[in-house]
Amino acid sequence: MKNKNYNFDVIVIGAGHAGIEASLAASRMGLNTAVVTINLDNIGQMSCNPAIGGLAKGHLVREIDALGGEMGRAIDKTGLQFRTLNTKKGPAVRSSRAQADMFAYKTYMKTALESQENLTIVQSMADALIVENGAAKGVVLWTGERLYAGAIILTTGTFLRGLVHIGLFNYNAGRAGDFASNRLSLSLLQNGLELGRLKTGTTPRLDGRTIDFSLLEEQKGEDDFIPFSLASKKIENRISCFITYTNHSTHKIIMGGLDKSPLYCGVIKGVGPRYCPSIEDKVVRFKEKERHQVFLERESLDSIEYYPNGLSTSLPLETQLDFLRTIKGLERVKIMRPGYAIEYDYVLPTQLKHSLETRGIKSLYLAGQINGTSGYEEAAAQGIIAGINAALGIKRRNPLILGRDEAYTGVLIDDLITLGTTEPYRMFTSRAEYRLLLREDNADFRLCEYGRSAGLLDDERYGVFKERLSSFENILELIEKLEGGKYRSLLKRPDFTAADLKTALGAHAAKFTADTLNRVELYVKYEGYIKRQKEGVLRLKKFENIKINWGSETEAIPGLSLEVMEKLNRIRPETIYEASRISGITPAAINILLMKFIRT
Repeated sequence: MKNKNYNFDVIVIGAGHAGIEASLAASRMGLNTAVVTINLDNIGQMSCNPAIGGLAKGHLVREIDALGGEMGRAIDKTGLQFRTLNTKKGPAVRSSRAQADMFAYKTYMKTALESQENLTIVQSMADALIVENGAAKGVVLWTGERLYAGAIILTTGTFLRGLVHIGLFNYNAGRAGDFASNRLSLSLLQNGLELGRLKTGTTPRLDGRTIDFSLLEEQKGEDDFIPFSLASKKIENRISCFITYTNHSTHKIIMGGLDKSPLYCGVIKGVGPRYCPSIEDKVVRFKEKERHQVFLERESLDSIEYYPNGLSTSLPLETQLDFLRTIKGLERVKIMRPGYAIEYDYVLPTQLKHSLETRGIKSLYLAGQINGTSGYEEAAAQGIIAGINAALGIKRRNPLILGRDEAYTGVLIDDLITLGTTEPYRMFTSRAEYRLLLREDNADFRLCEYGRSAGLLDDERYGVFKERLSSFENILELIEKLEGGKYRSLLKRPDFTAADLKTALGAHAAKFTADTLNRVELYVKYEGYIKRQKEGVLRLKKFENIKINWGSETEAIPGLSLEVMEKLNRIRPETIYEASRISGITPAAINILLMKFIRT
């Protein structure tokens, strides 16, 4: 596919979780792809918590796998402990999580990129975009070398003018131990992209030899956990994690150290994550709470370092040590690496299309934290979509756009480009209005055909999907026929489970797996609710199909206020539905748009 005037078809800047999925997607679709990263040894680095999945994030991992991505396979292979969260709640909000061996995970991902056909790995830094006639054509590296391509994907994470804070001390870095990218931000601004500033953080890393685990609550994994990937046969729980809590003494020390907190002294200007705040932020905001839960998670079987999940902080090192030693089990703990906060630039995501191509610069795609998100899973989900669409764009095919009723990935991207974000965006099940349709257990049913059509879903995973789908349909047909549909009726009762169905079916159930029986139970029990949600989707589809054909940017639409016109001209929604999602666009304004564009 390589154009003789280009070095590559696609260039991906960054090899974090978004960059990995983007570069693998483009290269697996047959395009000559390059991924540029500052440090080859940090491909797939888990800069924060050593885990994949979690509430709503587990849904994203299964969606990435159904599209043909790598994250699910990687965590199944390198995970240390696997659990399902929210098991006592409804099926829509149950989510999978795995504690990762972060060293093994990095190695797995580096090997995946190194062994991928059509993919070249370049250790360097991108300093500037090359834009000609309104389209991205390449990048200028810090060595002065120029690389040209038909599409550019930026997955820069926290590296754009990254600034690390530990107490009142700060220094330039993309994360601890890596250079910041200080010139690329200027290039983005010069090319008309609007930037903002965000902040995130991480915890201190603890010496496991100085933790008294006998005082802590042990939490084991689930041996019957269903792997994230269709390609995985089984998982192995190898270690436990441990639970402890902060207390009054912990909070007193933290409050006493706020005069040296960059967060509370005004040193940090970027907005931090509302749903994953630092411990000092939690103590200040939730004064009524007597304690906060802390999970102690080992980072690797080849390391003694532990990650105290829940204790993100940018307080001075001595304050970090003081408050840690008030916590049960950590009375004699030693810090191996201090916790820190990091500020970085991001691109306001309302400047993107649903394909993740920028509206103002053709062939330039953005994915991951550069779009204002937080989390490995959110980044990877955007990465695979950006990689697919960059490849489809070069092949002159229509982009892959996932609807809010089809995937959490669709919800994520739609939220970003229509609502924007002024704080690190994190996925939650509550963000999806059709979450009963978007369960973890049916991610393959929803998305595998898209992955296959794009050329990403290999024969192995596609074969597993087809087998599962056939099995699901067969058992639905069976329970419809047997004894006049008796078992279908029984399944609608809350006290009749998949296990009861297996017993009742006797020999008929032998050819069906527990996973299939569970899927059938959920489908039948919630069939009425699912039907109503699907009907709601169909009502909205008519708006999705009404295109907005924008004329001159200064053209006014009679009846719309200057404020509404300013928002519409800035975001340039492509459909009435997109316009309806924009903050501040009223139902009355949508009616005016409907009258105008239905006629035209």
